[in-house]
Amino acid sequence: MRKLLWIALLLNAGLCLHAQDQTVKKLQSDSDRKITKDPNDTTKMAWKTGGVFNLNIAQGSLSNWSAGGDKFSLALNSLLSSYAFYQKGRNHWDNTLDLNLGYMNTTSLGTRKNDDRIDLVSKYAYDLGKKWDAGVLFNFRSQMLKGFDYTDSSRTLTSQFLSPAYVLLSPGVTYKPAKSFSIFVSPVTARWTVVMNDSLSARGAYGVDTGKHVRTEFGAFATVNFFKEFTKSISFKSRADFYSNYLHNPQNIDVYWTNLLSMKVGKLFAINYAFDLIYDDDVRLFGPDGQSARPQIRSMLGIGLSYRFSNR
Repeated sequence: MRKLLWIALLLNAGLCLHAQDQTVKKLQSDSDRKITKDPNDTTKMAWKTGGVFNLNIAQGSLSNWSAGGDKFSLALNSLLSSYAFYQKGRNHWDNTLDLNLGYMNTTSLGTRKNDDRIDLVSKYAYDLGKKWDAGVLFNFRSQMLKGFDYTDSSRTLTSQFLSPAYVLLSPGVTYKPAKSFSIFVSPVTARWTVVMNDSLSARGAYGVDTGKHVRTEFGAFATVNFFKEFTKSISFKSRADFYSNYLHNPQNIDVYWTNLLSMKVGKLFAINYAFDLIYDDDVRLFGPDGQSARPQIRSMLGIGLSYRFSNR
């Protein structure tokens, strides 16, 4: 009987040791295994950043040219278009910044600015489905340097940094029927027009009350965005903003429309065509005797250096 008890104890100990050995081996195996992230896990936080920088240069000269023209001309235009996109699950925060600056010099006109823009758009949103999201959009627009309206004998200051500047805060919804196309709509949008320059403020420029520096508006806002890469070399980007001020002439809708067609030529060069249109009923600098609004139009075609950058 005693021998049978000892044999039973020895067999039980052997089984326990074997089980422990298998457990240890499994733990070692699990620790050596590479851990991979579930591709369906949408909780990953990620930033995607990048953009494009373009520098266009055009130079011309004439000597004894019967058709006439300036003896010398030089135009330099630069564009920086950058983005920073963040996503975590259904939450996303999209940021874009466009900076434009250009100058031209001719024998008869001297040096003049022909392009200047700061345009920052930041939007935080929550996806409601495949084609809809709800969020808040912030937009800041201004220019960097002084701008002038020229006559044959004089020039008049029309703008500088923060004169004007447009600040817009807009909660709303976005409809995205396609990857390349989206529409953001808000019936409750606040917009501030800032004119910090004292001389422009004294003239009541850009709709501010005479002597004031800020004008507050409340109205409806919509923006339509389109971006399409037709090939690896050709892309088109367009954005149109519409704003109606409930508090003053709501039927007069402000329009801000910008377009850029880009075609890559090799690795470092590109042909770019830009077309911009602005209509603001409160900007009455360019109508007869400064008493009426006029469309502001800019069109530019150039070829030059182009550099794209991205963190992916």
